[in-house]
Amino acid sequence: MHKTGAGPLANCDKMLTFATGNKQKPHTMKKKAYLSAALAAMAAAATAQDATYTVNPETGSLASVTIEGDTAKMDWTLRTDGSQYPWVTEKYGWGLGYLTANGQHHEWCKPEATGNGGGNATYKAGPVTVSVSRAKAGGGFSETYTFTNGSSAEVRLTDIGIYTPFNDNYPDARTCMTQRCHAHVWTGGSTAYVRAVRMSGRGDGLGLALTEGRVWDYDVWERGQDKGSSNNRGVIALCPQDKVLAPGESTRVGWTVFRYDSEVEFNERVMALGGAIVTSPKYVYEVGEVAEVTAMTKGDVQTKTVKIENPGPMDVPFEYAPGKVTFARLLGVSSYEGLIQKRVDFIIGHQQMNDTADARCGAYMVYDNETQKIYLNDDSRASSDTDEGRERVGMGVLIAQWQALHPSDRQLQSLRRYATFLRTELQRADYTTFSRVGHGGKNRGYNYPWIADLYFRMYGLTGDKQYARDGYGTMRAFFRRFGYGFYAIDIPVTLSLKTLAEAGMAAERDTLLADYKATADAFAKNGLDFPRHEVNYEQSIIGPAVQFLCEMNLATKDERYLECARMMMPALEAFTAQQPAYNMNEIALRHWDGYWFGKHQLFGDTYPHYWSAINASAYYYYAKCTGDESYQRRAENIVRNNLCQFFEDGSASCAFVNPRMVDGQRAHRFDAFANDQDWALVCYLLVNHGI
Repeated sequence: MHKTGAGPLANCDKMLTFATGNKQKPHTMKKKAYLSAALAAMAAAATAQDATYTVNPETGSLASVTIEGDTAKMDWTLRTDGSQYPWVTEKYGWGLGYLTANGQHHEWCKPEATGNGGGNATYKAGPVTVSVSRAKAGGGFSETYTFTNGSSAEVRLTDIGIYTPFNDNYPDARTCMTQRCHAHVWTGGSTAYVRAVRMSGRGDGLGLALTEGRVWDYDVWERGQDKGSSNNRGVIALCPQDKVLAPGESTRVGWTVFRYDSEVEFNERVMALGGAIVTSPKYVYEVGEVAEVTAMTKGDVQTKTVKIENPGPMDVPFEYAPGKVTFARLLGVSSYEGLIQKRVDFIIGHQQMNDTADARCGAYMVYDNETQKIYLNDDSRASSDTDEGRERVGMGVLIAQWQALHPSDRQLQSLRRYATFLRTELQRADYTTFSRVGHGGKNRGYNYPWIADLYFRMYGLTGDKQYARDGYGTMRAFFRRFGYGFYAIDIPVTLSLKTLAEAGMAAERDTLLADYKATADAFAKNGLDFPRHEVNYEQSIIGPAVQFLCEMNLATKDERYLECARMMMPALEAFTAQQPAYNMNEIALRHWDGYWFGKHQLFGDTYPHYWSAINASAYYYYAKCTGDESYQRRAENIVRNNLCQFFEDGSASCAFVNPRMVDGQRAHRFDAFANDQDWALVCYLLVNHGI
């Protein structure tokens, strides 16, 4: 957690002015006023006091959770009166919930009795009485939920969920900076917690740490295209362990909610409240390696060493106190780069269209792991998210990178076919770029840099100058159509400038560099006021901006660009946390990609999603600019953890939807489509090989 003061954000006003000089334009002054207010709110947050709450007297749930002294007056919870989102109503109040008793679903929504100013409440949920008690605790307040079997027969409790509706959603960047949080969840049994951080990445945070019972899962509710779509994470519910209760028997779960100043303080509070902080130097290992995992508690440190014998997931359990258990989740792979070779071979062998009667011949296509066939995108869905262009270009970029490291005629032949397909079927003569053959689908800004990236790499592989011209033409078409304010992913700054210089295209290099400078100045002028793209506010707007600015710093030696990237970095880092699992450790939070790109079209937290590796690319270039090698190590960790999307036979999955359930539908599974995940390997090769 970053503190305010004489740090990078103090340069924000300067960042807003250097593109226009000393004379302040009206729109720039408005941005300055907004950012000055945001800075003041962030600074005030750092001096705030305890976490506190108000109660909804009708339901006994928490109506708000705030931090005393926070002049930003941020509410860390979703409003459940329908005013924030019409579909988030009183039934989702903090502390209400649901359970299944002997196969019958029940909810607790209205109290039968209340006390302690409404802070305590008793509910009926079928044969079960649910009693909620709250009390002040150091830095905040505690909550205890007691489930009692009030019947004369045994009750089997399953699918329990307690709503904790953190205010994690994306109205716009300005609101997000001071009024929204990322809620990082870990459900590790006796150690379970939520580390909520302000989306700005600055100021204090709100923590929730389990003190009694076990929580192994979480659910998410109220997702859908008509319910905030990609901009609303939904309502989080923490899920206590299933139980069988004899008549009159009770089971309890409890936690404390508190304010904290830093990640270090958060971990200390978790341990002080009886939890364990589990860590490993890394979470993905090659077979034959020995993993070292440590569990730290308030009074003890346990370390286990485990040899990775086979590919696949492996849980390392800890009993760190009588009756208290938790774990770390590791992954074994046969070898890191052997896995990439298998993936490249699979793409060429299974995902390249070879039907000469199909206009998509030569394209790299979506693959359905359930049918074990290319998905033709010819059913009622027919989505641009599963077409033959767009994100699928990542397969071509990956194979081009791999060809540079491990040349083969088969790979190069496949790439030549693919590059021809892109130029003849997805682009006009003037390089206007489309998402599908016949120039259909979206003329989408993201498409241009990706295809240009592939062309520039093809020049490096073949020496054919036409590829350099095609890369240049594609980027110029991008700027003609989208101007200098589009936060595209993977603008190939370093690669394009190097390629054009090597191809003897100095004038084109200078022209493209001028475009890049205009873009960098636009990013700097916007500062933290990130514009909306396909999602109102997301990690894949900030991450590409940081990467682009760092590459521009390396290309021009202009320190203004690095200062701007430094200013943005806390907001980018806020998307991640350090849960002790390969699919979550420093993996950026994303919660919609499984719907748009997956076969099963399921919203919900995707851990990982391949674009989480954008953080790794940004960290890689940030380390090169600053000399801070910690960012290089973090980048390596991110791309290594993303290897879990690739399997030992070379197949892959575009998303792992992490919650136990999303809107009552079972989740916690990989999607069946191999779609766009190969960008994670593109980032892996950048971070580990510099290509």
